[in-house]
Amino acid sequence: MTLDVGAKAPDFTLPGDAVRQIGLADFAGRKLVLYFYPKDDTSGCTQEAIDFNRLKAAFAEAGTEILGVSPDSAKSHDKFKAKHKLDIALAADESTQMLEAYGVWAEKSMYGRKYMGVERTTFLIGPDGTIAKAWRKVKVPGHAEEVLAAAKAL
Repeated sequence: MTLDVGAKAPDFTLPGDAVRQIGLADFAGRKLVLYFYPKDDTSGCTQEAIDFNRLKAAFAEAGTEILGVSPDSAKSHDKFKAKHKLDIALAADESTQMLEAYGVWAEKSMYGRKYMGVERTTFLIGPDGTIAKAWRKVKVPGHAEEVLAAAKAL
């Protein structure tokens, strides 16, 4: 399933960091950058998190919250955040139900081996809860800046 611009963002409630639940309803009436990444503490995922974290104040000025989601555990997220001094929210979807609802849990291939994993994707969700913009198969360099420009324009 692919979510298109204008579609209603699927609702979710997931374990967040610091033993709290985090859900789409927590961001009602505000813009949300919802970014999906494969794994805590891998090079591309770390860089992406650091980039979004670095621009957190600029996103806040644009009235936009940031939430990263991966299939890693909340405990893994807590370690990842502490290690890299991240101040952005992360949520854990170990069941992959939310990842599937957003169409980012996909078959991938590495060294000829096929497996299921997260396709690096970012959605900009408008204050009305609809998808305003989607970036698929994200390349990390410059991505956070591109999303920030879109958030400012929304």
